[in-house]
Amino acid sequence: MTLLINIDVPDVETGVRFYTTAFDLRVGRRFGTDFVELLGWPAAVYLLAKKAGTVGAGKDLRRYGRHWTPVHVDVVVEDVDAAVERAVRAGAGLEAPPRETPYGRIGMLADPFGHGFCLLQFNQQGYDALLAA
Repeated sequence: MTLLINIDVPDVETGVRFYTTAFDLRVGRRFGTDFVELLGWPAAVYLLAKKAGTVGAGKDLRRYGRHWTPVHVDVVVEDVDAAVERAVRAGAGLEAPPRETPYGRIGMLADPFGHGFCLLQFNQQGYDALLAA
């Protein structure tokens, strides 16, 4: 099996600028002007141009203000403070600054299109710290 991450954005080039700057991803293939592959994570990321107001899954209309979804991306980084700063400079919205948790440090953000994501810096125990609780 292979995991792919598809992200709807209203403007592919804005998405490319954000994701390549914030996460050091690189453009792989371009499938026309509305579909771009980004590489550099264990799973390829595909940015798909979808206009706001068009029908998405479950007949829900796409919107690019901050929205909640039960699925989001967690990006594991070496230095969460530096990663948060880089993402914010690239255009992310900071929702919760990095804080300590039993498993390390976490910062919560949203990309310029309203998609939430977390930046995680695991300590030596990582999620195993939660097993001891």
